[in-house]
Amino acid sequence: MIKGVGVDMCSILRLERAMQDRRFVDKVFTESELEYTSSRGGRTRHLASAFAAKEAFSKAGGWGLGRVGLKNVSLERKGGAPFLVLHGPALELMRSLGARNVHVSVTHEGDHAVAVVIIEE
Repeated sequence: MIKGVGVDMCSILRLERAMQDRRFVDKVFTESELEYTSSRGGRTRHLASAFAAKEAFSKAGGWGLGRVGLKNVSLERKGGAPFLVLHGPALELMRSLGARNVHVSVTHEGDHAVAVVIIEE
């Protein structure tokens, strides 16, 4: 049974401007996200996808990013397929819904990155 669906769109240009402040980068992205994007072309578009995935997860549960915590949700990839790794409050909030699975899809085109998250039992 689906417990929640969230979607978010992130402006790549807006994120690029925000990333001029290293404190922002350190506050928002996990080491794993930064390592992945440093090995790829188009670093900012991949980080925009990660940011959108964090937002979409918080929307899927109806919690908001403040409760979830930006670094408690990490967009990872295995064989190219994206998935979310949850830590701390993000994992506990998902469990509080009686959910065990989270699915994510991300894309980017032009100046935007989009993520969709589905939380299910």
